[in-house]
Amino acid sequence: MTRATNAPASRKRRKRRLERAKGFYGSRSKLFRMATESVDRAMVMATEHRRKKKVEYRSLWIVRLAAACKQHDVSYSRFISGIKKAGIGLNRKMLSEIAIHDPDGFAQLVSQAKSAA
Repeated sequence: MTRATNAPASRKRRKRRLERAKGFYGSRSKLFRMATESVDRAMVMATEHRRKKKVEYRSLWIVRLAAACKQHDVSYSRFISGIKKAGIGLNRKMLSEIAIHDPDGFAQLVSQAKSAA
C-alpha cells in the first residue's frame, strides 16, 4: 500500500505559514523552517507590544499633563491628588486632551485641584 501524506493539507499549512512570513528578509520568507521560527517570534512580539502600547500611551499622557501643570505652577502629583479630592472623574487621557485643545478649561481644572488640595 502506498504511503498517504495528506499532501493537500500539508501544502495548505505550509502555504499559510509562508504567507504570514511575506515581507520578511531573505530566507525568513522563503524557507519553511526559518519562516516558522520567524512567524512564531513575530506573533509573540505582537502580543507583547499590544500590551506595551497601553503603557506607552499612559506615560505620554502623564508627560503632557506634567508639562501643562508646570505652566500653572503646580506639580503633576499635586494636580492629580487635587483632581481626585475635588471628585473630578476624568482620566489622564481626557485631561491631556483638555490640556492640549482647551487651555482655559484646563486652567479651571487646575484651580479646582489647587483649592481641593
